[in-house]
Amino acid sequence: MTLAYNKLGSSDLKVSNICIGTMTFGEQTSKSEAFKILDFAYENGINFIDTAEMYPIYPKAETQGLTEEIIGEWIKKNKNRDKVILATKICSCHPKGIGATELKWIRGGGKNLRFDRKNFEIAIDDSLKRLKTDFIDLYQLHWPERSVPVFGQLDYVHDPNDVNWTPVLDILENLENLKKKGKIRYYGLSNETAWGIMKFLVTSDKYNFPKPVSIQNGYNLINRVFDISNSEISIRENCGLLAYSPLAGGRLTGKYLNGLRPDNARYTLWPGRFSRHHTPRGEKAIIKYKKISEKYKINITDLANAFVLSRPFVSSSIFGITSLTQLQDNLNCLKLKLTEDLLDELEQIHIADPNPCV
Repeated sequence: MTLAYNKLGSSDLKVSNICIGTMTFGEQTSKSEAFKILDFAYENGINFIDTAEMYPIYPKAETQGLTEEIIGEWIKKNKNRDKVILATKICSCHPKGIGATELKWIRGGGKNLRFDRKNFEIAIDDSLKRLKTDFIDLYQLHWPERSVPVFGQLDYVHDPNDVNWTPVLDILENLENLKKKGKIRYYGLSNETAWGIMKFLVTSDKYNFPKPVSIQNGYNLINRVFDISNSEISIRENCGLLAYSPLAGGRLTGKYLNGLRPDNARYTLWPGRFSRHHTPRGEKAIIKYKKISEKYKINITDLANAFVLSRPFVSSSIFGITSLTQLQDNLNCLKLKLTEDLLDELEQIHIADPNPCV
């Protein structure tokens, strides 16, 4: 396995199959360390950077936008805007609490956060200013306005009152407006359901608008929900997955096993925030995957990363990087070749207890 470049959907963007996830920049990761990470990635052929207007994580008013600012300063310093593919995201409200309770400092939060034209104009202009660029290569909808399962939820529970979200056609018109102004090149979805992806695809086709070129959802050995229905859509409709949390937030490194809490790690800093990755079933599955890695004399981190990269619907795997050393270590997965026997053993663990962490 080597670093490769994949075309995003119907676009002319060719992205490295490893993307630098930046949500720690400005919180766990200092500006100087972020520059080292981006320098090393760029020098080693990684051309894809993913961020969001709400970053860094965990979000708060005092630091919101700092991640984009750091990336913008790095691009300005290196004068390499034409050499990198830059992706960012616009957030919205969500009936289950996202935006409404935690992002009040972004355009007023709550019901003010919509995918309407006003929000798009303000959000894109603010991101462009922070990123010190005139355009975004890939502009993503961070999560739907609709009441759908996200971030650890799995089942769709219908709410007959959930009708006040921006219609997909309106969203497409608003995105096309940004494209005509030269502010974005392409758009993608994120944390979206099978119905949502197909609704965008069908509506864009019906009204002759560009289709989404990517879908960014969580995907890893202990969360393969994307396999159930989204994977077929991704392949057949040419809408590649940008897989975030390939290591389940670091759980698949094994560093949290048996209650361990490493310094400066996200589950140590915010123990109650990412509980979806900390389940008894997940712990058991990770132990099994670790035993497989030991059997084949492979680092479990490399095994988990290589597995995600091997999936036919993955356009790029987003490595959420905290330090340069972490990036250097994670790139060792590119040296790994997954045999059929190894893949079969991984599959048997999955079949025995599918998706213990979502």
